[in-house]
Amino acid sequence: MQTTKIEWTDKTWNPVTGCTKYSAGCAHCYAEVMSRRLQAMGQKKYVNGFQLSLHEENLSEPFGWKGRHTIFVCSMSDLFHEDVPFSFINQVMETIRLTPQHRYQLLTKRAERMAEYFSRQSIPENVWLGVTVESATVKHRIDVLRNLEASVRFLSCEPLLESLDQMDLTNIDWVIVGGESGFKARPMREEWVLQIQAQAEQQNVAFFLSNGVHGAAMASSVANMPMEKLLKAGYFRRCRRRNTQSWVS
Repeated sequence: MQTTKIEWTDKTWNPVTGCTKYSAGCAHCYAEVMSRRLQAMGQKKYVNGFQLSLHEENLSEPFGWKGRHTIFVCSMSDLFHEDVPFSFINQVMETIRLTPQHRYQLLTKRAERMAEYFSRQSIPENVWLGVTVESATVKHRIDVLRNLEASVRFLSCEPLLESLDQMDLTNIDWVIVGGESGFKARPMREEWVLQIQAQAEQQNVAFFLSNGVHGAAMASSVANMPMEKLLKAGYFRRCRRRNTQSWVS
């Protein structure tokens, strides 16, 4: 289990590491930079650098974690990468089902493969499904996500690279927005953020602005509510178009 600086979760779990570039948001991937740094430090798990690697030895980790956690799955990869066999994803889901005290956040850019997988498998009740929407050209991922029967569906507009214009947030519960980090970071404009926030409010969707390089400067202009406060207030339960499980509250 890894603690994390990612503001919208509290732990990370990486049974898969490494990835390949898929869309514009991948250009300056933080996970690639970090993987190569850990490889240079001699970390056994990252001996392959950013080459996609499956770690069966990590599948049982959540069984030993005390308390209840919100866990970002595969922060250093994409669980639905085309080179991750469905048989391995099945093993990940089995661990998730057997640890119902935790909430697991699955975020992907490969929305179609995620939908393909869940067309054959049920979605565990303690899974939140999300897609990355960094530019207008990939807004079709929202349509894929909204049709999946997850207890919570969320968008990660990180790194936000351009205006997303009009968004249909039907069956979406939460939108996270953030800018790119690192010395090659592409700029994020405040008007893009405010446009998303306004649409989220209009459509009764929770909104979260990551307090990164760009987010900190915009904090005074953008209303925000931390995820845990949203959970305690039952926000997601109120937003749902159907009843949700008790662990959401």
